[in-house]
Amino acid sequence: MAARLIVNADDFGLTHGINRAVAELHEAGALTSATLMASGPAFDDAVAIAHAHPSLGVGCHVVLTDGMPVCHAETIPSLMGADGKTFRSSLLEFIAATLAGHINPDDVIREGLAQVQRLQRAGIDVTHLDTHKHTHMLPAIAQPLLYVAERAGIGAIRSPFEQSWSSGAGRPEPIRRLEVLLCDKLLAPRFRSLPQIRHNAVQTTDGTLGISATGRLNRDTLAALLQRLPEDGIFELVCHPGYNDRDLDAVRTRLRVSREIERQALLDCIPSLGPQLTHYGNLGNLGLLRELGQHQPATGHERLT
Repeated sequence: MAARLIVNADDFGLTHGINRAVAELHEAGALTSATLMASGPAFDDAVAIAHAHPSLGVGCHVVLTDGMPVCHAETIPSLMGADGKTFRSSLLEFIAATLAGHINPDDVIREGLAQVQRLQRAGIDVTHLDTHKHTHMLPAIAQPLLYVAERAGIGAIRSPFEQSWSSGAGRPEPIRRLEVLLCDKLLAPRFRSLPQIRHNAVQTTDGTLGISATGRLNRDTLAALLQRLPEDGIFELVCHPGYNDRDLDAVRTRLRVSREIERQALLDCIPSLGPQLTHYGNLGNLGLLRELGQHQPATGHERLT
């Protein structure tokens, strides 16, 4: 089977300018999927765009660091930062807390489920999960989120790892590339060995592109990535397009000017150079049921145990 590519925009719902870029890129045939932040400032606008574009796959961008929770803070204490109101702002601090066993998996389940169900209650058929800053590369985070996916009727999750054939495109900073390759070598085998992944109860892709290029994804880098794509398999391109506007100035993010560069790169490359496009909602048994019109999306009001 020829290679298929999911082009997914993270941070859907963060600002109106990001939402606008998602809509425009999807209409132009340059974007197939986006992951929506349940506590994003522009959540309602993103939901409206999702409903107006039913061919857009919409997943949940689960935020466990550098953001606001959906649950009451006192119900998820191990996830909270020093202020007791927001998550830990530092990814390194979150990783250290996870590796030290300070993150309660029940808190991850409770908050992850709350974020997913906020989307579902807004009428979103959630196609997949991924996480802000790829925190589910850690097995202690992936495991409870896979539990959430199964209980909430979600059929797919991002593989948050990038292989060497992809990570070298665009000549990323050496430290960044080393981090990505070490994660692939040390953590990816544990991710693939988790029961839901091993038995295809929750689908994932054969590879992920663009992680090492985050903040540096221009036209040349994207063209190089597409040229290196294997001849068969299902892959995801991770991207962060948007408009660098006043809304973006009001939120905490290191990705500002790069969002417009990525938006233009996607417009220039995907329709002309990209392989067959798809989204996570088309994968596996749930994808077949969607195709047959027999899938009943979860409403977010189900009682899950």
